[in-house]
This record gives sequence, C-alpha cells and structure tokens, in this order.
Amino acid sequence: MGLFSRNTEPAAPAGDGTSGRHHHHRRSSASNGPEKHRRVFGRHMNERPTFGEWLRTIWIDIITMACLGAVGLGVYMAPPAPSRSFPVYFQDGEIVYPQFAYPLRKNIIPIWLAAFLAFFIPLIFFVLFQIRVRSFWDLNAAVVGLLYSLINAAVFQVFLKWLIGGLRPHFLAVCKPNLPDVGMNTGNGLRQIMYDRSICTGDEKEINDSLESFPSGHSTAAFAGFIFLYLYFNAKMKVFSNYHGAMWKQTLLYAPVLGAVLIAGSLTIDEYHHYYDVIAGAIIGTMFAFSSFRMVYASVWDFRFNHIPLPRGSGTMGFSYTDSDEMRSFHDAMATRKAGWGTLGGGLTGAPFDATSAAVDMGDLVGGSGRGARMSGRRRGDDVV
Repeated sequence: MGLFSRNTEPAAPAGDGTSGRHHHHRRSSASNGPEKHRRVFGRHMNERPTFGEWLRTIWIDIITMACLGAVGLGVYMAPPAPSRSFPVYFQDGEIVYPQFAYPLRKNIIPIWLAAFLAFFIPLIFFVLFQIRVRSFWDLNAAVVGLLYSLINAAVFQVFLKWLIGGLRPHFLAVCKPNLPDVGMNTGNGLRQIMYDRSICTGDEKEINDSLESFPSGHSTAAFAGFIFLYLYFNAKMKVFSNYHGAMWKQTLLYAPVLGAVLIAGSLTIDEYHHYYDVIAGAIIGTMFAFSSFRMVYASVWDFRFNHIPLPRGSGTMGFSYTDSDEMRSFHDAMATRKAGWGTLGGGLTGAPFDATSAAVDMGDLVGGSGRGARMSGRRRGDDVV
C-alpha cells in the first residue's frame, strides 16, 4: 500500500435512511449540482492526482509565492527607509540610552536556521502523520498552509522593518559615532543632543541592519511555522475534543510552542532584539498561522472538522458542513483512533454549542435517528472557526 493509498472507499450515495435534505440533493442532476460536488469532493480526499491535475489547482499559489518572495527579498535588501534621530550623550557625557550600547554579538540562532526549522520540522511531522492519514490532499493542504503562513508573515514583517524599524541593542556599537567634544551643542532638537546616522563611522551594512530592529524576523518565522504545527497537532490528534486523551499528547502539542518561544527568547540573550520586537514578531507569526490554517482546513478549534482539508474553489463547490455523505470521505483523516475516531460516525457529534451543532446528521452516519439527527437544523455551520 502506498503512502497516499487509503483504506476507505470514496463517499457513497446515501441509502433509504438519508434525510430529506440529501434526497433533495440527489434530485438535482445539473452538471454543477450537489451530486457532482459530492463525487468530486470524495475524489478530492481519496485519490492522489496526477502532476498535471495538482498543478492546475496550485499554479496560482506558486506564482503568488514567487512574486511575494521576490518582493520580500527586494525589501529585505533595501536600505532602511526612515532617517531616525537619536541621542548619544547628555551634555555631561552620560550615555542617554544604555540599552542601545550593547556589543555586537553573533546570533545564537541565525535567521536562515530559524526559517529552516520553522519549515522543515513541521514538514517532517506532516509526512510522518501520513502513515495514519494517507491522503495526498491532506499533506498538500498542510504544506501549502504552512507556506502561506511563513511567506506572508515574512513579507509582512520585512515591510515593517523597512518602513518603521528601530534601533537594535547594539546600534551604538556598530554606529561608532564620531562626535565633537562632550558639552558642545552640535546636534539638533532640544539642547542639541539629537543626531542622525551621518555621525556614524562604522560598517554601512551593519548600520543598516542595526536600524531595522522592529519587528523580529526570527520570532515571526518561528511562530508562523510552529504555531501552525501546534494547530495541526491538535486537529490530527484530537487533543481538545470529546474524550480525555493521554498526557503525552498535550506534551507533544505544546512542544512547537516551546520551540518558538526558545528561538524568540534567544534574541534577547544575544542582544539582537528588544523584548517588544520579539513580542511583535510572535503576534504577527501567530496571526498568519491561525489564518493560514483556517484557509486550508475546515475549522481551527471545532474538533469535528479541523482535520478536514478544504477543496480549492475551482471545479468543486465548497465543503458542506451539513452533508453527512461528505463526512464519510474524512472519517479516518486524523492520526488518533481513540474514542471512535477513525470509524464511521465516530467522535463527530461534538459538544453542545461548540461551533456547529448539526453539521453532521448522525442518524445518516450510524443509522437511525440519533442525537445528531434530532438536533439537525437548530444551528447552522456558518459560525465554524
């Protein structure tokens, strides 16, 4: 059996026990109707596409990523846009801001390594989880979502660095300001203590870099990658779901968060960033991780759907949170098999008022008129987050 060969059959048409909602769907025989959507969507999950089929669904993203990468690289290489004023000494010779006078040190974790870890560590786990999930489209959703998060977060933060920036903790050490004798009023501003980079005599490249402290690129990359992995772990292992899981799952769940915090925290040790740079980068990375995960999976927190990869808009209708036939294509698309997960109808009723109530008609899934069937229609699936 290949890595992406699944044990399940594609979603089958519902039998006599289906609800009136599904009978209505079957009567629609138009080429773009729900019945065709159900077939395409079942195939979407259960079959590996040819390279051409995959490329047709992803080509616009590939072009977008290339364009964003080029823009981000161009902005990253550009000199800082603002011309900042800064004090060096008071008139009595005391350094105004000692927090900008730290010595220049090497990064504990270089930026290339932070980005490398933020991509390849999640990728390794995505592939390992396919031993149980066995879905090309699930792996595709995870990798593409991770790239959404990392690339968009990187471009977002380089624009902030370029247009806003800030002084790094080692700015004065690399600036090497050449000032007249202390006590002479040669600057500008109140009491002429403010200067600009024209007084710097250090290396031009180091000076440019030391003017772009805000926000932290390391922190942005780490949180964009590892928070996405955190959400993936929760969705696939059902850590926060309808049963009491083993403690090791919670430990594994928060390991990526620990990794992101350690990478970000190292920047305050090697004095490359201030704490507020690190916090801003963490917020940016987390924001893109959450939004990217929700773009490619059916939910972030609702445990009944957050393991399900969403179809691309072209060629199919959107995923239906109220169609039990579609759920049959995804019943084992998670890594756990506890509490009925991985079996038809297992673990899908959810908790009361947990995002969507009747997203799955349990009477259709397991036969009869279960609790899910009784609750059908009381709430809709448009509040899934």
